[in-house]
Amino acid sequence: MKNRIVFITGASSGIGQETAYKFASAGAKLVLTYNRRKKNAEQTGERCLELGAGDMLLIKLDVMNNKSIASAVKQTRKIFGNIDILINNAGTGIVKPLEDSTVDEIEQQIRTNLEGLIKVTHAFIPYVKEAVINIGSFLSKNAYAGMAVYCASKYGVRGFTQALAQEQPDIKICCVNPDMTATRLTGNQGRPPSAVADIIFKVAANKIRVKKGGDVDVWEVLK
Repeated sequence: MKNRIVFITGASSGIGQETAYKFASAGAKLVLTYNRRKKNAEQTGERCLELGAGDMLLIKLDVMNNKSIASAVKQTRKIFGNIDILINNAGTGIVKPLEDSTVDEIEQQIRTNLEGLIKVTHAFIPYVKEAVINIGSFLSKNAYAGMAVYCASKYGVRGFTQALAQEQPDIKICCVNPDMTATRLTGNQGRPPSAVADIIFKVAANKIRVKKGGDVDVWEVLK
């Protein structure tokens, strides 16, 4: 992974942050995005350089904003040109039954987890040389009462991944599906984000094999 250019969305905390650390330790050049947590993102970037990242670019990115996505592409292209690996990690979730959810809460989850992921991929796919790794969920494959909207968004990620893999046969396109992981969404309950990051890294490095458009289920790998 030395000098590979890796673009990671949602890198200021949780799985995205730990994934950045894994690639940094292997000498990759990183493009890390954040939305609201600028200080966390800056600390993440500094740590990546300490760990051995070949280079690091930090970008504010709102995946629900078309102009923000276009700006991220422009900034990345200006510094690095193409990228080797795109990791779509940015996401959000709300634990609430559908009938109690507001329209804004529904929109936020669908637009961040699915629409935003699709639009970021659409913007970058002409410049991706090796792989697109989408971060799905246990709830991409298993329905859960109280998270109907989140489930819908993550089921959609898998369908998008499978179809895109057919359209883009020359690059690796797949899903990595974490189960309960200690992030803000779970109240920091579950397996360490670093364990998920290790699997993402191994998929990117071809140390874990996956068919085109296929799934790598974290709970199966680590059982």
